[in-house]
Amino acid sequence: MLFSHGAALLSMRGITLSSLCLLMHLLQDEISTILVLENEDLQDSIKPQKVEFHSLNFNNTLHWQPGRAEEAKAVYFVQYKVYGQSTWQNKEECWGVQNHFCDLTDETADVQEPYYGRVRAASDGVYSDWSLSCRFTPWRETMIGPPTVNVVHSNKSITVKLQAPRSPYRRKRGSTIPMTNYYDLLYQVFIINNLLDEQHRVLVYEGKDKVVKIEDLRRGVSYCVVAKTYVPTLDRSSAYSSRQCTMLL
Repeated sequence: MLFSHGAALLSMRGITLSSLCLLMHLLQDEISTILVLENEDLQDSIKPQKVEFHSLNFNNTLHWQPGRAEEAKAVYFVQYKVYGQSTWQNKEECWGVQNHFCDLTDETADVQEPYYGRVRAASDGVYSDWSLSCRFTPWRETMIGPPTVNVVHSNKSITVKLQAPRSPYRRKRGSTIPMTNYYDLLYQVFIINNLLDEQHRVLVYEGKDKVVKIEDLRRGVSYCVVAKTYVPTLDRSSAYSSRQCTMLL
């Protein structure tokens, strides 16, 4: 009788232990599932957004916006490659950084080649997927800046001296290469008669000359000059230069 009672207790204890083990496994599976889901949600929420190149005079910078979570402690990793290549290259200076931009000027120096950039984020040991930029070809997509403008006045004329914007790339002797080496640039020169309308710009010259003389102006009047660069092949104009003003005496 005692033996039968003991056997029953052991049998019940075995069932209980078995149930506890099963419950523990189920809880572990549930916790693992929750952690995986949480990690997947974090991966998606920190993934960089709007990855794109910004370029002025071939100063080529990859920009992005943080993911929707905007994790303050998120860090970013940048890679780039030439279109058609299979291997991505790490940008060491932009590896594990908190910035939302990365200078890729040196890595995109062949201005006729198309490039891609991509960015991923990491936070609390969780890595997002890569976010890819659109294809970027510097020669087609860079914005060209305005020329540098200097003015010298005489009795009834203004002489305008123009200098093309310069790229970040250098000749062997060290001087930076002007954008006229890459494009057939035209200069557009505008004059503003401050006596009439400070906002009204009149186009007085378009061409390649670096020195432009504006004549038949009125003495005692304040004039300002602004200029733009224009690329006919791309039908693209720069922003206006800063104003250079003078009073004709």
